[in-house]
This record gives sequence, structure tokens and C-alpha cells, in this order.
Amino acid sequence: MRRGGLVLVAVLALLAGCGDGGFSGLYNAPLPGGADLGDHPYRITARFSDVLDLVPQAGVKVNDVPVGRVEKVELADDTRSAVVTMAVNGAVRLPANAYAELRQSSLLGEKFVELSAPPEQPSAEPLSEGDEIPLARTNRNPEVEEVLGALSLLLNGGGIDQLQNIVRELNDALSGNEADIRALLSRVDHLATELDSQKTEIIRAIDGLNRLSSTLVAQTGDLTNALDHLAPGLRVVTAQRDQLVGMLQALDRLSGVAVDTVRRSRDELVANLRALQPTLAKLAEAGENLPKALQILPTYPFPDAAGAVIKGDYANVTARVDLNLDTLVQNFTNSSQPAIPLPGGTPAPGQDGTPAPSLPLPGIEPPARPDQRGGGLGGLLGSLLGGG
Repeated sequence: MRRGGLVLVAVLALLAGCGDGGFSGLYNAPLPGGADLGDHPYRITARFSDVLDLVPQAGVKVNDVPVGRVEKVELADDTRSAVVTMAVNGAVRLPANAYAELRQSSLLGEKFVELSAPPEQPSAEPLSEGDEIPLARTNRNPEVEEVLGALSLLLNGGGIDQLQNIVRELNDALSGNEADIRALLSRVDHLATELDSQKTEIIRAIDGLNRLSSTLVAQTGDLTNALDHLAPGLRVVTAQRDQLVGMLQALDRLSGVAVDTVRRSRDELVANLRALQPTLAKLAEAGENLPKALQILPTYPFPDAAGAVIKGDYANVTARVDLNLDTLVQNFTNSSQPAIPLPGGTPAPGQDGTPAPSLPLPGIEPPARPDQRGGGLGGLLGSLLGGG
């Protein structure tokens, strides 16, 4: 007894001495059998919406293998989540987008943090010092108390006691209707088969509906504006309902009269169409001649080029002057009109019976055409111009 008192006094003195030296509680004391952090551990944080009863010095595992420990559990600045600081062995490599989950070693065991790679594409960057796992990548398993509470709610107020009534009612409904139920199940199976065969069309229809809904969402403002201004239009239509009904009734009577008229004049209409058939046939035979005739119809009896000649009260003239000397001399020779008299009353040569003198033109020698060499107009021009 005396020895036990001495031991207790020594323990109290030790605890008091540690308190003077800055001892902050048993949470900072390393537990035996904990994870080996190695020489160069790195520290990361994870945000949890609920850390349950997780405490410092709890384990950190990867694939149920201890790789670190929880150093600190704090309330986040937003007071809506908890921040867990963990120390992890430096030899453990995890992707930067790793997940953190609160798990329990057994039904009544301790809590620990399970780190794992993401199920999707892992990040190429490793998890390193100072990284934080956000709320989107953290989770927790349900507590035993939560499971038992949900089970208690199900058993006490979840309608379990009504199962016997449900089974009895099902038996009453199905008894004697086995053939109908079997036929119903057969039709359901056939319907499911048809729906499965039309799966591609159904997916296409759903995609089209999705695009339509996206278009409608993009035009929400226009639709809202249209609906807002639809009420005045409906009021106008309501105010003019009697006029609209009267118009529709009058239109119905008009259509009845038109139908009766067409029915009564059917024979005459058919006869007129048959009489029109030869005319249409001749028009078809005219072919391209009809457009050409219509082209010159506005300028008849002149050709269509007259449109470019006659301009209102005047006309354009296109003249071609032929200065061929042979043609001029031949015209003068064949003319039956007297020559123009010279000024002063002197008769023109040839009017008094004297031959007209030949006037030699220097340097002018009209060439003879191949068909008139040695005679014809070539010789005549030579004699008129003083040639030999």
C-alpha cells in the first residue's frame, strides 16, 4: 500500500512537470502500434461535412494498410464543415485527386480515414505537402446508431405490420385470374421487346426533345414576352367573338352556295374545258413560234428592231454610204435626168450635143477587177478619166 502511494505520487509529479514544460494532453502522445510515418512524412488536409467521433491519433489507411495518423480535427472557417489534418508516410504515393472516406474498423471499432485513388481517371500529379481534399471528394459510412434507428423506424412505423394484409389482398386479386395475369405478363413482355427494338428511335426522340427544350430555354425571354402580350389579344378575340362566329357562319353558307353552283354547272364546265382543248393543243403545237410572235407584236408592222429606232416623235436612222467609184459612175451614166447646169447660163457638157471633155485626174488609176480586165467598166472608167 505504501509502495502504491509512492507510485501515484511519482505519476502526479511527472504529469505536473510535463504540464510546466508545455504538455498539451494525451492526444499528442504517440500510441503504440501506430503507423510508421518514415523519415519524411507529408501533411495533407481533408474537409468533411461530418467527422462523427473521429479524434486525433486515429489511423489513416490505404487499402486497409496503416500509412499515417490524424494529427488535428478543427472546425472550418465557414462553421459548416470540419478540417482534418493528417500525416502520411512519405513513401506513399496517391494522385492529387484522391478520395478520403471515414470508415470504422468493426461494428463497434474505432474510426479511421481511408485514402483511395479516384474511380475515374487519376491525376498525373501526386498528392503532396499542403494539398487539401475538398468536400466533393470526401464521404463517410453510416453509423451503427443510424442503421439501428432506421430499422427501428421501419419496424415500428414503416408499415411492416401491413405486409400480411398486402399479401392477403394480392392472393385474393390473383386467385382465379391466373390466365388473365399470364396474358397480361405476356403482353408486357411483348411491349418490353418492342420498346427494346425501338431503343435507338426512343433515344433519338429524347435527344430531339432535349434540343427542343434547350431552344425553348434559349428563347425564354421571347416566350415570356409573347405570353405577356397574349392576354390583350385574347381579350380582343373574346370581344369580337360574335363577329367571328357570324363570319364563320357566313363563310359556311358561301361554301355551300359555291359547292351547289359548281355541282349544278358541272356539265357546262366540263363542256367548256373540252372546247378549250383544241386551243390549248394548238398553243402547244406553236411551241417556240408563239414567243417569237409575241416578241414582234408590240412593233408590228415593223420588226422588233424598230424599238431601238423610233424614240417618241423622232426616229434614229442607220445609213450605209457606198463610195465605190465604179458604182457612182455607173449610176451617173445610167441616169435619165439632165446634168446640173453650170453657173452663168453655160449649158452643161453634153446638153448641146457636144461631148463632155475628159478631165484627167492625176495619180488616179482605178484598178481593173479580174472579171473586167481588158473591157467593161474598167475601159469605160479609163476613157472618162482621160485614159487611152
